[in-house]
Amino acid sequence: MIFSILAFIALILSICLKKRKRALIVQAFECLFSALYAFYISAITAGVIEIINAIRTSIFINKKRIGKGIYLAILIFFEVLIMTNCYFSWAGFVSLLPTIGSMIRTYCLWQSNMKWVRLSGITTGIFYGAYYIFYEGWFMVLGYGILLLVSIYEMYLNDFRKKETKE
Repeated sequence: MIFSILAFIALILSICLKKRKRALIVQAFECLFSALYAFYISAITAGVIEIINAIRTSIFINKKRIGKGIYLAILIFFEVLIMTNCYFSWAGFVSLLPTIGSMIRTYCLWQSNMKWVRLSGITTGIFYGAYYIFYEGWFMVLGYGILLLVSIYEMYLNDFRKKETKE
């Protein structure tokens, strides 16, 4: 239970931060906490994906140090790795939920703009929330539901509202 609480706090905090690098650092910790929780409840697909996501997010933190071609190759590598994990940890169609959610999140975090990080909160909230309903990880369902609402609010506040005030 403690890992789900730590994951929840880290994930919500990462969406509310203004700087991408800080948000990704917090998300890397969130991935580790989520992996520990997923393994605890025997949600193997999500556990392995979260370990992959922690490594991915740690690499994405250092985007400015990596050349564009290599950075694109890293994106493709992690997307293929996530799909491969789904194949090897297949537990039925429920395995597609964290796989799709993680693939979208990977692409969003790969981007330079914080708007994409906030968008990843919405897709993560939907796909992972549904996944944890299946595994009856109710605290994570609650957490991902709150993440969905916070992400929508943060996108409104930081991305859509700013556009309205400029016009």
